[in-house]
Amino acid sequence: MKMTLGDMQKRLEKIYEGGGKKAIQKQKERNKLTARERIDYLIQNDRPFIEIGSFAGYEMYEEHGGCPAGGTVAGVGYVSGRQCVIVANDQTVKAGAWFPITGKKNLRMQEIAMENHLPIIYLVDSAGVFLPMQDEIFPDKEHFGRIFRNNAKMSAMGLTQIAAVMGACVAGGAYLPIMSDETLMVEGASIYLAGPYLVKAAIGEDADTETLGGAVTHTEISGIADYKFKTEQDCMDHIKRMMSMLGEKQKAGFDRISSKDPKKKQEELHGIFPHDGKPYDMLDIIERIVDGSEFDQFKEDYGKTIVCGYGRIDGWAVGIVANQRKIVKSKKGEMQMGGVIYNDSADKAARFILNCNQKKIPLIFLQDVTGFMVGSRSEHAGIIKDGAKMVNAVANSVVPKITIIIGNSYGAGNYAMCGKAYDPRFIYAWPFAKIAVMGGDQAAKTLLQIQVSAMKSKGQEIPPAEEQRLLNEIKDRYDRQTSPYYAAARLWVDAIIDPADTRKIISEGIAAANHNPIVPEMKLGVFQV
Repeated sequence: MKMTLGDMQKRLEKIYEGGGKKAIQKQKERNKLTARERIDYLIQNDRPFIEIGSFAGYEMYEEHGGCPAGGTVAGVGYVSGRQCVIVANDQTVKAGAWFPITGKKNLRMQEIAMENHLPIIYLVDSAGVFLPMQDEIFPDKEHFGRIFRNNAKMSAMGLTQIAAVMGACVAGGAYLPIMSDETLMVEGASIYLAGPYLVKAAIGEDADTETLGGAVTHTEISGIADYKFKTEQDCMDHIKRMMSMLGEKQKAGFDRISSKDPKKKQEELHGIFPHDGKPYDMLDIIERIVDGSEFDQFKEDYGKTIVCGYGRIDGWAVGIVANQRKIVKSKKGEMQMGGVIYNDSADKAARFILNCNQKKIPLIFLQDVTGFMVGSRSEHAGIIKDGAKMVNAVANSVVPKITIIIGNSYGAGNYAMCGKAYDPRFIYAWPFAKIAVMGGDQAAKTLLQIQVSAMKSKGQEIPPAEEQRLLNEIKDRYDRQTSPYYAAARLWVDAIIDPADTRKIISEGIAAANHNPIVPEMKLGVFQV
């Protein structure tokens, strides 16, 4: 685990360089801070800052030079004591231009703000849409224009939005700061729908950047911007003062008492979790996450391949739904494989999820699931029906859900254990996470059988050595696609985290969720029985 975390840190350090050292040096020569330096200056360093999407775009768009962190640095942190979402364009990455993953990441940050009723701060420094890929970022429902639609929706929801323009803010992107509550500009920054070259081409007018949309233009002539500052630091100091004045709003009221450290050390998670998929006791994981290592199991002796129960994390009351990975034995003497969801465990989990909704207790899902049990015995027992019951409960749950993928996340097990498609408020992965329709070995063998069968139908025989080569080729490709880096690059998870940070990550997630006082009535529709 420590070697894997070391490898992850090396990858992150490369990502933190953004567009590279030369691009950072150019920023410095223009007397500008980098996106990460801006966030560091703005946030309270004595409170957690949870970065979201640091691996966004990882190993993507290589033909265009890549897009580290999706060209945007973002996360949830504290400014003047107020928890908030912060989104900063990284000007060192293609002048802050928007790739498809940039749009997806920005929309995810707005979604976090909207779901949790958090204020949002935009640190704007972007050249707009990356034109070579405009067809993948501009016109669709979840593309560039959705950002401004969300600006309007958040304003209607009463969520504070502050935009600080610290560089270019071009074309459609100019609407983001203007649709925010307040617009701040640093001298030398600019906001305009069309730059000098486009203006010349369109209407024949000669106008420089400052005349078209500089800080003086927008604070003294157009009235578009509200404040003007000489330096970025002055601008961010003003943001801090504005944030300090935000009034308290109603909270959801999730229960919290004084925090207690687990009796069993969190750092031991590095050694307990097996890297090779071998069985382990999920209770060993839970007891290193919950306060005082105290965990009250629900239906402890029934449906043992899913562990359900109540505990506290950093003082917050939580309900935990976790896959048991050791082999267990039912009262009838039946051996059940760890990580597999059986009829009884699906039934138990569905009931527990309903209980937590009844009690208004946030749900934590710890995923290490290989799927639902298969075979004639399970099919005859109605595994699909019981699985549908659990999926229904997860889908219609109204309390906040936070998902941690600690190991496998395969097939419909991903859905039942609150995968990305089931609206967890936050979803994170440990470094050994694997997300796929099925495991690599099974998938590779299945795909090989299909390929070999097709070739044999054409009268072609495959030598054993060639068959093994094809199997290895398929498995290597499949394994690459199941890695947590592949998932994080596409924002299927918000971040890859150190297991020892799990408590902090969950606590900050519930703190964010607690800002939204609206917990709707739970309705299940047709429930399979």
